[in-house]
Amino acid sequence: MREIAVFAGSAHPELAAEMCAQLGVPLHPVRVTRFANDCLEVQLQANCRERDVFLVQPLVTPVQENLVELLLMIDAARGASASRITVVMPHYAYARSDKKDVPRISIGGRLIADLMVAAGAGRVLAMTLHSPQVHGFFSVPVDHLHALRELADHFRSLDLSNTTVVSPDLGNAKEAAAFARRLGVPVAAGAKQRYADDRVSISAVIGEVADRDVIVLDDEIAKGSTVLELIDRLRDAGARCIRVACTHGLFSAGALERIGAQPDVLEIVCTNTVPVPDAHPKLTVLSIAPALAQAVQRIHDGESVSALFDVVPAPGS
Repeated sequence: MREIAVFAGSAHPELAAEMCAQLGVPLHPVRVTRFANDCLEVQLQANCRERDVFLVQPLVTPVQENLVELLLMIDAARGASASRITVVMPHYAYARSDKKDVPRISIGGRLIADLMVAAGAGRVLAMTLHSPQVHGFFSVPVDHLHALRELADHFRSLDLSNTTVVSPDLGNAKEAAAFARRLGVPVAAGAKQRYADDRVSISAVIGEVADRDVIVLDDEIAKGSTVLELIDRLRDAGARCIRVACTHGLFSAGALERIGAQPDVLEIVCTNTVPVPDAHPKLTVLSIAPALAQAVQRIHDGESVSALFDVVPAPGS
């Protein structure tokens, strides 16, 4: 069987190293050079010929730099006669650009998918895309993982007898319902309207949250405006205590400090799909490296990746 060769870009080498430790394979070096005219050159510093190449690169700040670096890595692997090139993209920033909701804008999620395929990507391994339709933007196979298993395992250590999972909006309600089933608890959702990137309004919470412990579940937290607005509504509705959970903890513009400063927020939980910008006493970071490593091994061996989604019933459910 052809060998696995794993390379990591500049975006999150720590995650790639942890994945390789799980896989028992080396993380091969990548040399990135910036020329005087600001152009990048990427060299994969290990043999790729007839190997199963995996390129690990989440699209995080600076997104455009990391995107171009990834495209150059893909092209370098193709030029080096890789047998297959799989992009391991734990966070796909452009997934939020998934529809044409105002005139004369680009659907960036589809465009970036086309660029990766044009560069030579033969497969994509992604984690918790912003919306399901983004999967369809790719003309190559996509293995779409989620972090519900890791998040649920963390919260099972708590007394969940009086807990409700709350989605900030109806768009994320399906994922929140799946998470609630794993924990064996009810689900609720906010009625959200977005006016700008950092301005939202949640008019009501649909579901029972009065005098209950709440776990807010979202796919990503950037500026935190949605979560802070939801916390206000939950407080108005009489929620007892609040925990916040997400897959992608971007926490830009001081979001972590603002959410952590809320007295009824007991804990903030995210995964390491992206480098977490700073520490906070209420923050818990869970590793998704084992799940990504399992998926990489299954892709390499030609086995089913969907088995990683199997739901284990919650105790007593």
